[in-house]
Amino acid sequence: MSGYFAADSMVVRAMRQRVVGLSWGQRALVIGGLHPRLFVGTAQHTVHRATPYTRLALTARLMETVFLGTKEEADRALAFTAKRHVPVEGTMEVPGGPAHPVGSPYSAADPGLMWWTAAFALDSVEFMYDALVRPLRPDEREELFDDFVTWAGLFGMPASAAPASYPDFRRRFDAWLTSDEPYLVDEARLVGRHIAGTAGYHLPGGPPTSETLRTVVQGSLPALVREHYGIPWSAAAERRWRAVRTASRLAHGRLSLLGPTPLLRGRSEHFYKIVQQGEQALVRRGGVSIPGVSDVSALRRA
Repeated sequence: MSGYFAADSMVVRAMRQRVVGLSWGQRALVIGGLHPRLFVGTAQHTVHRATPYTRLALTARLMETVFLGTKEEADRALAFTAKRHVPVEGTMEVPGGPAHPVGSPYSAADPGLMWWTAAFALDSVEFMYDALVRPLRPDEREELFDDFVTWAGLFGMPASAAPASYPDFRRRFDAWLTSDEPYLVDEARLVGRHIAGTAGYHLPGGPPTSETLRTVVQGSLPALVREHYGIPWSAAAERRWRAVRTASRLAHGRLSLLGPTPLLRGRSEHFYKIVQQGEQALVRRGGVSIPGVSDVSALRRA
């Protein structure tokens, strides 16, 4: 049974690359944390507020299912998401900068916020493919953009909420990033810094530390985003990032000549589940995934 996206569509080809599937979510979450209404609306209505890796893994699994699964699998994921989104409506309870003051409304049904959700994912999937697999051609970027518009439409977003084309998306996204709109509430800063590996990567269920993963996530972030979060970045770190990027591209180029390689391509849901189960086990033992989240999750007014 086929899915909503053809096997040769750009988004399927991108999402089936494991280096993309295992890295785009962290980057998207960190950059998306700069959108106060999107972050606060999600944080105030999730049952996984104190377990952000579970939330990230669940989101990644749902996205992967819609993109790579059969229509039956995708429809179940879409129905699950729609049910979760019903109660997501409210107002900002903390100041989110000039563009998102206290009292600003948010809703999962807001077409503009629906597009921003897709935009952060699109930007990160595109970037990780460019950096770790190979640079996309202009026509492939347009196709990837069209696939994400289709994907957002499956969740109920009207097509009119999306930019008219890939170049329009890129102009608008980059302009937003350099404007005075991006703003971090305290909880977003805390969660984003940990997801970016500022305290070392202690992924639940994963290896104790992973300097390579930290290098990939932090190196992929625009310098302006690292500045917002206060993430230090040195010349040595930049050299490590360039080395990882070069090695990944070379590996994909060489191994692609051998045909399908399960090591590099395939669905990543198994890895998402490992992290999710590890975090849940940690909580059952009385541990905490990200120290300090409970201290700021009330989102009190400043």
